[in-house]
Amino acid sequence: MTSLLDKARLMVNMHCFGRNLITASSSLPPVQLPAHKEAHFWYVLPDEVKSTNLLNQYVEILSPCEKENIFRMHGEQLKKRALLARVLVRTTLARYQMNCQIDPKSLKFRKNNYGKPEVDWQYADDWSLPPLHFNISHTSSLIACGVTVGSPIGIDVEEKQRKLKNDILAFARRYLSPHEVETLTHIADPELQRHEFIKLWTLKEAYVKALGKGFSASPFKTFTVRLRDHMEGGIHDPPHMICKIPDFTVEPSDGLMDLSSNWQFVLLELVGSHYAAICIEQDRINIGKEGIPINLTVRKTIPFVEDECTSATDNVVVIGGLTRLLLHDY
Repeated sequence: MTSLLDKARLMVNMHCFGRNLITASSSLPPVQLPAHKEAHFWYVLPDEVKSTNLLNQYVEILSPCEKENIFRMHGEQLKKRALLARVLVRTTLARYQMNCQIDPKSLKFRKNNYGKPEVDWQYADDWSLPPLHFNISHTSSLIACGVTVGSPIGIDVEEKQRKLKNDILAFARRYLSPHEVETLTHIADPELQRHEFIKLWTLKEAYVKALGKGFSASPFKTFTVRLRDHMEGGIHDPPHMICKIPDFTVEPSDGLMDLSSNWQFVLLELVGSHYAAICIEQDRINIGKEGIPINLTVRKTIPFVEDECTSATDNVVVIGGLTRLLLHDY
């Protein structure tokens, strides 16, 4: 049976794009850039994207290299997830209005020295473009993209029901810091221990990705994520919601780095089935200060079809970190 993406690829080869489809530039509602101390978190659920015509439209906006990489993959679901990941990045970044409208197909990307993708703006030198940062993460059932301006960002998403082939403590001793292993050791209930491990792993992934250096340059054993009681007051008037639950801090485990005061975390539960961690760099002037929340807007999307702000819904539950959930209109 021909898969959805194989059908889309066939349509690419036949040059049949666009006659009955709205154009990419006109079908993405514009979004204001994230403000100071604000992060935008976009996610898509692959199971909700079922239209062959829509997948065909997605293929159209990719670069030739991206198309080649995707169609080289084995398995329809793997191809579909890879396609959605690239499309989520392109359509999300194209929404932000920076001097003129941006076509998602025109975006160019480069990688830093450690392989983290960055936008490679191909415009005139006199453009005054903001320092836009993004990061992407995905599981088989959820794909997410985080965006900030001026502050490096790292995100990670993990399925709550993720199973580990190895014993959790044995795996933890191999990859985590001694303090983190000790914390997990004191959790007697196996299911609770598994959940706490996944949360911890998600936070550490987000931190490493925010650094932009990757796991090889920042091994998980070299730093510790600790809980820090944080009960500062905040704004409670709708639609703003302040989370006043344990915050997180990063401490070096081997003396090689000391970045513990430069980063802030948010830990979420998404759609009841995933954990999501967001890590952004703190302003230099606010390093060491407590009580300054991250402003966070969460949106679910099917690019070119629909967007939904889910910040103040049951689909988004903050379980760690000081944050203010925002509702935004376009």
